[in-house]
Amino acid sequence: MALAERLESAWYGIGRVPWWTHPLAALYGAAIRLRRGLYRVGVLRRVRLPVPVVVIGNLSVGGTGKTPVTIAVADALRRRGHTPGVVSRGYGGKQKEPLLLGAAPDPAMVGDEPCLIRASGVAVAVGRDRPAAARLLVAAGCDVVIADDGLQHYALARDVEICVIDGVRRFGNGRLLPAGPLREPMSRLQQVDFRICNGGVVAPGDVPMQLQGGLARALVDDHTRPLFEFAGQTVHAVAAIGHPQRFFASLRALGMGVIEHAFPDHHAFVAGDLAFADGKPVLMTEKDAVKCRPFAQAHWWAVPVRAMLPPAFHDDLAARLAAPRAG
Repeated sequence: MALAERLESAWYGIGRVPWWTHPLAALYGAAIRLRRGLYRVGVLRRVRLPVPVVVIGNLSVGGTGKTPVTIAVADALRRRGHTPGVVSRGYGGKQKEPLLLGAAPDPAMVGDEPCLIRASGVAVAVGRDRPAAARLLVAAGCDVVIADDGLQHYALARDVEICVIDGVRRFGNGRLLPAGPLREPMSRLQQVDFRICNGGVVAPGDVPMQLQGGLARALVDDHTRPLFEFAGQTVHAVAAIGHPQRFFASLRALGMGVIEHAFPDHHAFVAGDLAFADGKPVLMTEKDAVKCRPFAQAHWWAVPVRAMLPPAFHDDLAARLAAPRAG
């Protein structure tokens, strides 16, 4: 088992955390406090846009469902008459300079998550300089900017913060990296505006959220079939996401026999990665499908999901965005 896998298992209760991670976690915590302090006193500058900014992120490493939440928030804002845009770092892509994405972006250049979000119909800009990328959205007519995975990126001033939580794993042992899974201390939760809990145990104050699917979409021609039709079959399940076991478990819950193929998050797929040669259906996350379409085969399927959130959450978010902004 690789070191990263051993550490992750220890964070969530399987095995002991190595002793050497504790002094490193203390150094990491000190660096976090120093960085936040520099922003607080103005040594490091925050950029405030002329439109509201909603930041969606998480406290722990690994997948929690941020991208489906981002798409759901953008869709709800559009239904309320807004023109939202999403700014992303573009992890896994090669793009360095700020770029406003076209209708058919290349995931190898801009990353898989921005391509998935852009496919939902919302404007997306990527770049290492997030404030500069966000300005492209404003110039394109967006009246709300959503920062995907931006909770720890303080250079972009924000009006609303949303933390997405994995309801099954929660925060593991509650320790900072590398002794635990946390990017920031647990006290950071008290400063966010909304805590969205993705399945599992919903704590008091959390907004409940479920990922809802039901269809499989063929990569070669986009035709669909109900997921329940795969029940009783053995399938290859492919996931290069932060928490692949959630995807595998969702397929097993529908009665499929699952052969697991977990890849590193944002993995750049090549055809050989999926050369299983037995003809069994290959099911993958929608995020992975955007990278596999160029060499897809007829028995490869994407499994899209939607984040289902209470209407009261969207109403509350809209009300906060309508309130007068801080200076």
